[in-house]
Amino acid sequence: MRERAYAKINLCLNIKDTRADGYHDLEMIMVPIDFYDVLEMDIAPETTLSNNRSFLPVNEKNTVIKAIRVMRDRYGFTENFACTLNKHIPTRAGLAGGSADAAAAIRMMNRMLNLQMSRDDMIEVGKEVGADVPFCLLNQPAFVRGIGEILQPFVCHPDFEILLVKPKRGVSTKEAFALSDKTDPIHPDCMAMCRALIENDYQGVISSLGNSLEDAAVQLVPEIRSVKEALHALGFDGVLMSGSGSTVFGITRDHDLLEKASQLLYERKYFVRRTRILTR
Repeated sequence: MRERAYAKINLCLNIKDTRADGYHDLEMIMVPIDFYDVLEMDIAPETTLSNNRSFLPVNEKNTVIKAIRVMRDRYGFTENFACTLNKHIPTRAGLAGGSADAAAAIRMMNRMLNLQMSRDDMIEVGKEVGADVPFCLLNQPAFVRGIGEILQPFVCHPDFEILLVKPKRGVSTKEAFALSDKTDPIHPDCMAMCRALIENDYQGVISSLGNSLEDAAVQLVPEIRSVKEALHALGFDGVLMSGSGSTVFGITRDHDLLEKASQLLYERKYFVRRTRILTR
């Protein structure tokens, strides 16, 4: 069985509070994008994972293997799986690549083993694997709260395109949150972003972009600022870092600009990918 594992971007990320358990209460507008890994899983005598990236772990440090363990603990099945991951989404990028892979694994196990999991069942499993996994299980635009487990999906039909640009260095999510606790981050209005997307208000989307983690991430990886400046200079209407970074995205309705910028930044040795938001 084969499944696409779609990446996400955050059009708005607001840190509301730090919780007693060390996690953060968040508000986020998260959207899936047309950029994905491909995971194949088949029932096998033992559980194995192969992939096309030599640096990726193949033990429980990999979210696919962790998802299998969490599902086995919860549902008590004995089946093992031969897994093959064709990885395209970069790591430490703020694109939820690992979470997307885990979500794909959960969806496939649900179907292969006829577990008849409800959406809430999947979210409970997803929370145990990783904070972004519940959203990746949903795979549609959503207002996300808490630590990522409270999901309010919505329908939108944006008419803009997106350019992803990632510096070579990634950002540790843990380090970005820790550093943000020592600074005074911005607090963007995620509800305004949600309204703008639903109403197809392009200027509203541009004016509502914001990320509480961006300043902290720039301190950790200064090249994020350089990428943002390059995208602004090229003429993108909106520019923001996704998640905890280090990927930056530019928003435009100008297809020629997208083509030109993609080629120019690729020549500067950045990871570059043209994409758009997936909707339902």
